[in-house]
Amino acid sequence: MDDHLLAWLTTLDEDRLARVLAGRPDAIAAPWPRRLDTLARRLSDNFAVMEVMRGLPLPPLEILQACLVVGDRATPDELARFLGVTTAEVVPWLDGLYDKALAWPGPGGSLHLAEAVARWWTAPCGLGEPLASYLDSWTLNSEGLRRMSRALGLSAQGGRRQLMARVTAVLGDAERLADLLREAPDGTVSLLDEFAWDGPVRGVDGNRFVALDSPEKWAAERGLLYRTQWDIAEMPREVALALRGPDYRAPFTPEPPALGTVAADPAEAGHAMCLAAPHAVDRAAALLENTDKTPLPLLKGGGVGVREVRRVVKETGCAEDEARLLLEVCAVARLLAFDDAAEGLIPTKRFDAWRLEDAPARLRTLLAAWWRMERSSLRRVSGRYPTVLGDDPAGETVARVRRAVLTTLATLPEDATFASLPELVQAVHWRAPLLDRELLTECCPAVLAEARLLGLMAGDSLTGLGRALAALGPGVAGDEQDESVPEVEHDPGLVEVSVRALAGAQRTALFGADLTAVVTGPPAAELSSLLDRAADRESKGAASVWRFSAASVRRALDAGYSAESLLEELRAAGTVPQPLAYLVKDVARRHGEVTVTTVGCIIQGDPGLLAEIAAHRRLTRLGLRLLAPTVLASSAAADRTLTSLREAGYAPVPVDDTGEIAVRREPAGGRLILLPGGRVAELESPPPIIADPPPDPREHAQRLMRSGPDEQAAGQTWAVIGRLATRLPTAQQSLLGFVVDRGVRALITLSDGITATISHGELRRGVLDAWCEEAGDYLEFPLAEIASVTSG
Repeated sequence: MDDHLLAWLTTLDEDRLARVLAGRPDAIAAPWPRRLDTLARRLSDNFAVMEVMRGLPLPPLEILQACLVVGDRATPDELARFLGVTTAEVVPWLDGLYDKALAWPGPGGSLHLAEAVARWWTAPCGLGEPLASYLDSWTLNSEGLRRMSRALGLSAQGGRRQLMARVTAVLGDAERLADLLREAPDGTVSLLDEFAWDGPVRGVDGNRFVALDSPEKWAAERGLLYRTQWDIAEMPREVALALRGPDYRAPFTPEPPALGTVAADPAEAGHAMCLAAPHAVDRAAALLENTDKTPLPLLKGGGVGVREVRRVVKETGCAEDEARLLLEVCAVARLLAFDDAAEGLIPTKRFDAWRLEDAPARLRTLLAAWWRMERSSLRRVSGRYPTVLGDDPAGETVARVRRAVLTTLATLPEDATFASLPELVQAVHWRAPLLDRELLTECCPAVLAEARLLGLMAGDSLTGLGRALAALGPGVAGDEQDESVPEVEHDPGLVEVSVRALAGAQRTALFGADLTAVVTGPPAAELSSLLDRAADRESKGAASVWRFSAASVRRALDAGYSAESLLEELRAAGTVPQPLAYLVKDVARRHGEVTVTTVGCIIQGDPGLLAEIAAHRRLTRLGLRLLAPTVLASSAAADRTLTSLREAGYAPVPVDDTGEIAVRREPAGGRLILLPGGRVAELESPPPIIADPPPDPREHAQRLMRSGPDEQAAGQTWAVIGRLATRLPTAQQSLLGFVVDRGVRALITLSDGITATISHGELRRGVLDAWCEEAGDYLEFPLAEIASVTSG
């Protein structure tokens, strides 16, 4: 915890503290802090600080770098001077940093930074470590400092601190350094300029640092360069600033780069959205149903091979880009997963629930998965697409690029779009400068192409769906480990636009006497699914065409339709002509001429004995059927049938496929029956999770302002627990102490049998005040009533 941060937090009023909490919602996530010192620890957490910095635009990051360079002298006025702007231009950005607790004012107006900020940049503004870190290093002893002082024409008398102060004063002064360089060997100035402007660390020829009269040796003897390795040298910060000159100003870009625009028609974008969105849902369902019939195998190295992708494309009628994108989106949405028994990707039980939802909900599931997907399906690397569902080294950064691109596009008016891709990349980089520029340039075209396929973009402009998704921001995106993100899937704005995007989907078809069905416009997912089951798709586009045949109708009957139910659903979609009705009825008339029955096992024996077994009351649960006088079929498996027959008093024996008796000795400890792959299937899909509303910053600010210091003195935890928690043995008292002192998670049971999962406890007047996960709040538990404590 940073003591400076805590001291600043104690000076804030309620409004200012609420602004800090609003800027850092991670600091008040459950279990929320109860005191300012706990809040300070959360605000200064290194990971949390770095996560906040990733979401900052360029100007505040430039200010943070300038603060690191200026160091202890950093004040708003000094920063403005170093950046070459007025203080009024710096203050609004500083306020934004205060709101996120990345920086805060100290006594006298000096600025303090979160410790993690310095860890992010090893060379702020392209400058190296302060000169003191080199002069005070163990690699430079006092005698080395004296030699350096004599080389600089300084006195070599005094202690180490005096020598360091004299050297720093010379090397950090631009005029004195310029006088020194007039005596330097030829080539020294150009060498030092390379380090000052393109350093601070550069590769060098180590031999030149020991060669007489070389610029490298001359600079190293005077402390202008430091060789940390044989072939690596660095330049101190003060030396580089002096070489850059007193007129040098650190970069500061308060205004975003100009993004050229061209006119766009919002009506055309809306029309394109209403075409693309139903198509995406329809094609996703087609892909999933195809994998249900034919599992999608994975390569040995992971991912889906090109041959399998092209097979799916051919069988479903998808474009290859659509198939690549939707396969990965469905996998992230947990609609598709690898199954050991099937030895490939097959639809999950979540898919069964997904296809029963309405079309807008299905669309939002796909969009939420794309929003958090950590791969770019259509990004070309060296001119080639990556392997579908293969590992992407960029991972999470790809998802950040996607969200940054859409957020930038959302700043443009609805009747305009960007003029050129390089300008868009530059604008995105200003808003998310910590993203890798090369990766951003590589991913940006792929993001736009994927967005068009999902109905988020029309041409180069965002549709209503795209704007609704971008408005959510990166904070609710989730990651690939999340099975769903309710904040996205149930967002009111996205719900409204998704309903509008699918409102124009066609739910009727024109059935022709030539056994075709034509849908003029994007077909609704339900209509498309019906026609795909009973007919073969021949074309798609502005109008989609299906053709019925005896084979396609038989496919629908094989899936469970009867002639009446199929015709009923077709009539609900349009007027069924007589030739189509005759075709369906004719195929249904011949459907079932041959039957295939599944049996668990076969029982063979004497006809009289088999007739007795078939009529036995206790064996009715086996579903016995007499196929022939000497053959009896059982619907149960062989093991269960054997057990039931023996329990009924018979003496059956198992036989193998050759007819030989096969008696197995069971292990002494019984048998362990495992499902394929050791999996356990869920009986029903869990209900959708609706996220809790976000915490209210002002409410938490009021509570923190009222909170007092911890009543329990440090070091007294164990004594209090040992004296009051008398029901607990010593080991469990120790575990309860860790709940208080270290905030660990534990499961407690009270004397009345009530259990609770707790953490972040505090001792107050004989009770344990701790966070209860079941209640979602802090509750008080009397120490004397705690009967047991186990690790959570």
